[in-house]
Amino acid sequence: MTDTPDWIRSCPSPAYVLEEAKLRANLELMKRVQDEAGCTIILALKGFAMWSAFPMIRQYLPGCTASSLYELHLSFEEFKGDSHIYSVAYREDEFDEILSMAGHVVFNSEHQWQKFGPKAMAAGKSCGIRVNPGINEVATDLYNPCYSGSRLGVRPEHLADEDLTGLEGLHMHALCENLAASSVKLIDAFEQKFADYIPALKWVNFGGGHLMTKEGYDVELLIDRIRSFRQRWGVDVFLEPGGAVAWRTGPLVASVLDVVLTDRMPVAILDISATAHMPDVLEMPYRPAVSGAGDPGDKPHTYRLGGVSCLAGDVIGDYSFDRPLRVGSRVVFEDMIHYTMVKTTMFNGVRHPDIAILRENRQLDVVRRFTYEDFKNRLS
Repeated sequence: MTDTPDWIRSCPSPAYVLEEAKLRANLELMKRVQDEAGCTIILALKGFAMWSAFPMIRQYLPGCTASSLYELHLSFEEFKGDSHIYSVAYREDEFDEILSMAGHVVFNSEHQWQKFGPKAMAAGKSCGIRVNPGINEVATDLYNPCYSGSRLGVRPEHLADEDLTGLEGLHMHALCENLAASSVKLIDAFEQKFADYIPALKWVNFGGGHLMTKEGYDVELLIDRIRSFRQRWGVDVFLEPGGAVAWRTGPLVASVLDVVLTDRMPVAILDISATAHMPDVLEMPYRPAVSGAGDPGDKPHTYRLGGVSCLAGDVIGDYSFDRPLRVGSRVVFEDMIHYTMVKTTMFNGVRHPDIAILRENRQLDVVRRFTYEDFKNRLS
């Protein structure tokens, strides 16, 4: 499209593009929260693991939190800061390697704490247990850590009779892209249900999902609530957002390969795949924003945007445009850096999008280009 920025027209397609200036703006806000609330924010790799951006993030955040051995290895090798880990369940054949890299180790259940806690404490690690505060601030169960029957975290009634000798922290994760009022509810619920344990702790981790970098977020409310919690209890407070770090920091740039006529509407076939490159579109589901596009019928030309894989349901959604889409037209999906990149696959052998960075000086650098070898080496 003629009104697209020069860097989008010159960008390889398909490509995820991180905009450095937007990432720095998010990190500056997080620095303010850390400074004014007296808390520590660490990067959750499950939401954003683009290690080529670690040098900038290290200027603002002191470390990472991992949910697996491989994420922990990435934190230890590339971030080179404080390394935390929480896992739903640890494997015996990986635990020694985990202890060689992690400083904080969080367990998901009473059994895991009993099994692995003594070894972790003997290795000098700061240990915690994940608890379930029992709030429901997330509408979609797929992303709600506290839905009824959730396997994530120990409920207060199950913690009461446990031997917690040596335990230094409690961790909870109950939010997903929530605003400050939900963060307050989380802290309130934690105080109500776990107050008896706090005096013996060194730290509390309120997890992720605090979408503090979203426009309109009440940052002051979050700061005030964390500050009051710290003043009351005198413990260190961690937050570990992933989505908020990379919120609205860049698009997925795609191109039209073909336009197929159907009995309903024309379908623009793109050089990306919903199932492989933006899986939340099908899993959640949700309709991603497309730059310059409207709902069906809002603009003169309506298309269904389809992926290039052979999955029949590889469809992104219906959109309208000011001008017809043609082979080579650029289609820009907004806010595709957090959570999307970490969940991609190489299903169907479809070409994986490149990864690029739009530098603060507006220079575009392609930092990763995927090849056939990447596809081949995932299999045997």
